[in-house]
Amino acid sequence: MSEETGQMSTEALDAPVIQHRIPAAGADPLILAGVNDGHLKTLARLGDCRVILRGDQVILSGAVEAVEHCAPVAQRMIRLARLQRPFDTADVERFFHEAETEPARLRAESDEETIALPGARKVIRPKSNGQRDYLTAIREHDISIGIGPAGTGKTYLAVAMAVDALMRKRVRRIILTRPAVEAGEALGFLPGDIREKVDPYLRPLYDALEDMMPPERVRKSIEEHVIEVAPLAYMRGRTLSDAFLILDEAQNATTAQMKMFLTRLGLNSKTVITGDKTQIDLAQPEESGLLDIERVLLDVEGISFVYLDETDVVRHRLVKDIIRAYAQRDEAGDAGEGS
Repeated sequence: MSEETGQMSTEALDAPVIQHRIPAAGADPLILAGVNDGHLKTLARLGDCRVILRGDQVILSGAVEAVEHCAPVAQRMIRLARLQRPFDTADVERFFHEAETEPARLRAESDEETIALPGARKVIRPKSNGQRDYLTAIREHDISIGIGPAGTGKTYLAVAMAVDALMRKRVRRIILTRPAVEAGEALGFLPGDIREKVDPYLRPLYDALEDMMPPERVRKSIEEHVIEVAPLAYMRGRTLSDAFLILDEAQNATTAQMKMFLTRLGLNSKTVITGDKTQIDLAQPEESGLLDIERVLLDVEGISFVYLDETDVVRHRLVKDIIRAYAQRDEAGDAGEGS
């Protein structure tokens, strides 16, 4: 691939032009350039410079400021291509905007950030600085609380860390739970056994597991109670030792349920709690256990709070804009009520 990509603006053409060559030896050219050079074209468009992949080099040409801005993004793309880590044009846009808004936080992606699961379909790595902070918090604290909107990887990364801990024999079992608030956790009226009653509400947790482990192994682990997926109400009265616990959708746990869950923690156990404060489905939102622990436990040593936002969204590029639009609407409403 040696196609030149991108057309500089009139202003850029008038500015002094420099050329910067970045070694790309060992990088997969298809991952780096993208289909039809889509990744290079995206970087060229965003950075207002020319981008060429020629042999074992990425060549940036343009105004000094434009090249300086594009260089760390190109280096990040090269690192990922060397690691055989696919990315798409939306990722390139995110890399660029992270470099634009938080240049000091655009960190190199080290091997320590990789979650390589035996038998997994892919290597799992954080895709934003917020996700990186989240994984660090989980590694370093017995209780970690991830708060942020949908699509920021809260549940997925927590499950990945749990599976990794299980595979490395750091824990003996995984407990995944969430409030079945849509069914009021009064599940007796639903047809079928307990598994059939609660599975629809726990499906997102199964989906994450099945993306990281062979389906047959997931099934066997559940049958042998090495992995347990259950509604929050079924945690009462238990002491959970040598376990990795994940409470998902914690904004829909009541204050009593949250206290009950946190006091289940036994020896050699780790807990991750995830939630979105904008998606409380309780009849009395002020009774949310997630809001309560934010007030009560924020300064407790050994407990980490990590806040994710729209910059950490890794779903469709429009999801980030949708979250931002709703946040602006809510802020405007709060301002109107205060006036």
